[in-house]
Amino acid sequence: MPRTSMTESTEPAGAPGLQVRRILLPTDFSGCANYALPYAAAIARAVDATVICVNVVEPIVPAVGYTGMAEAMPIAEMSEQMEESAERELPDVMSCEELRGLKVEEVIGHGDAAAEIVRVADEQGADLIVISSHGRTGLGRIIFGSTAEAVVRHARCPVLVVKPPDEDEEEQ
Repeated sequence: MPRTSMTESTEPAGAPGLQVRRILLPTDFSGCANYALPYAAAIARAVDATVICVNVVEPIVPAVGYTGMAEAMPIAEMSEQMEESAERELPDVMSCEELRGLKVEEVIGHGDAAAEIVRVADEQGADLIVISSHGRTGLGRIIFGSTAEAVVRHARCPVLVVKPPDEDEEEQ
């Protein structure tokens, strides 16, 4: 295996070295999440690491009060559809061109996205998390929060946050 700064420590004895063998790649199957994929694949290819694709099925919280809907939301049915969607879409991500030829595993988690990503990273022994930020600012960030930010705060391993290009950059 070629010597790289990510596979062999150049730090003095006793200092922790960075060895990347398992890379966690969270995805919600959105266009923004796809921006992290080539970064994870390139790093995995460079250091011969395994990529662990994870999708988190978040719980559906029923609306409280008047919703304007004639019938109650079929929460159990919606949760089942989200699970089926994850089972259907995760293999598509794993078989994409960027990950071809790499060792790839899949995990479907359940719960709060950030907490579950951190839990799966610990459970799977991830050395690095490569996650995309949705790039929300202002009110959108206040309302929806930042999964990537929470992962950075709570993960025990390094986290690479990939910012999607601005809409202006995308058009060029």
